[in-house]
Amino acid sequence: MKLMEEHPGSDGTTAKLEARRSSVLGIRVKAYRTARRLTLRQLGDMVGTTASFLSQLERGLSGANTSTLMLIANSLGISVADLFEESEISTHQVLRRAERPALPASKGYRKTLISRRPIQKMEVYSGEFAVGGSTGNLPYTHGDAHEMFLVLRGRMQLTLGGEDFTLEDGDSIEYATSTPHKATNIGTVPAEVLWIIAPPTSGAADLDRYVARTPPASGPTLTGDGGPAEGSETQ
Repeated sequence: MKLMEEHPGSDGTTAKLEARRSSVLGIRVKAYRTARRLTLRQLGDMVGTTASFLSQLERGLSGANTSTLMLIANSLGISVADLFEESEISTHQVLRRAERPALPASKGYRKTLISRRPIQKMEVYSGEFAVGGSTGNLPYTHGDAHEMFLVLRGRMQLTLGGEDFTLEDGDSIEYATSTPHKATNIGTVPAEVLWIIAPPTSGAADLDRYVARTPPASGPTLTGDGGPAEGSETQ
């Protein structure tokens, strides 16, 4: 971050540096907010603050503490560092596989969020299943949207409204999210799937459960059978 490379030598220089940081911060918050088609009030609701405060922040008239900056960055789908970079803002960002926010680890099953926040018209999740791994003991529902279940690799069984469907590499099935459903890896090798949902059914509390992960250099390995606690699965 370029702003951190400067070494102020006087109170006047420090004041100028802080003013510059506030200006850069405000400009970038506004740029990311407008790029995501959010009003001040909408972003304020997501962060838990007021439109008036955000307006002052964007104009460089006020600062924000670290916890507020983290909430703003998370709501905009960026890092805190992105708020202070002086490079040109791009509304298109690559999400690396290793950077996908993930639910807390469960034996035999890992679910990650692929869609960038704020999620508006569609949400996409990835699921990795060890042999025998599943989304839980019981089928679950979430809202009343349209969902596609796509198997990228492996052999999966989708229990859907009392029926069992077997899907293999490249197979997909669509259904209403209000229909009870459960996914299980019935193959002999790890499996990977995608859930594509429109419109989104996840609220802020659901999305906050997905946290950035730092996998080991060799990559994560799923072992064991079973899944998250009964009834814990959410989209």
